[in-house]
Amino acid sequence: MANLFWKRKVGGTLNLLSVPFKSEEEFERAIFETKGLLEDVFLLKRQVRGGKKPGIPDIVGVDSEGNVCIVEMKNVSVDASILPQVLQYAIWAESNPDSIKSLWLEAPQQPDEVQISFDRYEVRIVIIAPDIDRSTLGLVGKINYPVDLVEVKRWIEGGSEFLLVNRLEPEAPMKVKPVRGLEVYDREFYESQHPKVSVQHFMQYVKETTAFVHKAGWSLEPKFNKYYCGFKHGAFNAFGIKWIGSKSFAFFFKLPEDVARKVAPKRLPMTRYEAQWKEAVFRVTPGQTKLNSLAPLFRASFETLTGKK
Repeated sequence: MANLFWKRKVGGTLNLLSVPFKSEEEFERAIFETKGLLEDVFLLKRQVRGGKKPGIPDIVGVDSEGNVCIVEMKNVSVDASILPQVLQYAIWAESNPDSIKSLWLEAPQQPDEVQISFDRYEVRIVIIAPDIDRSTLGLVGKINYPVDLVEVKRWIEGGSEFLLVNRLEPEAPMKVKPVRGLEVYDREFYESQHPKVSVQHFMQYVKETTAFVHKAGWSLEPKFNKYYCGFKHGAFNAFGIKWIGSKSFAFFFKLPEDVARKVAPKRLPMTRYEAQWKEAVFRVTPGQTKLNSLAPLFRASFETLTGKK
């Protein structure tokens, strides 16, 4: 059982023991209701039933890239033996686009910014448990679906609840195989999807933002994805740059809407606020949008995510 030492400015240090979830249903409900925990996954439905699939996926969702996500949760320690089970769910999701489309249409408040090609989507597997055997990492790279391994532990003190989220990653890069779901997202990939001049501007803003982050001394790393480049603190984005059309792109900032509107520059109004992802979006006009004018938004996003001033 893990200990959490909480060193407070007032009241000394508390030594807390982790408090397991009482049941798998409670564990699942906590994850489903704490949507920010998975950050880029919009959860459609719990305990999906029906169809010809063996077993029942705990949660089905879609991510910000339009991938269908099979979320499997276990309130016990797991190892690689869980993979055959979730592979069955993934194959079902891949083979039944009509069922996935029905779940999407039935879900309340679908995020408008997510676009799903129901005749050509990819499937992503997310496994969540209090403990995951590290040997599982060596096997997930050998299957044809992207797999997220996420450990979640809980501590309780009075009315406060602390969740430790740990995304497991291989210690050394795995050999990249030419299989679906393992694309390399770089300039060449973007140029296959967007005009070269737009990609040139996009990459220039990424370069400038990276320099800005390093100069500020922030512990953020850029990571390219299919539709955006995010600046991450651990597993979570503070801000980033994303494509919002074939030629256009925008900065996004992970901020409450009232905070974003308060610190936004007057000469650059917010394009929109995406409540599902808690993102303030500011469209970029290449050559006119200056990075320094966005500095208050960058700082507010970093402080909101890390709690650091």
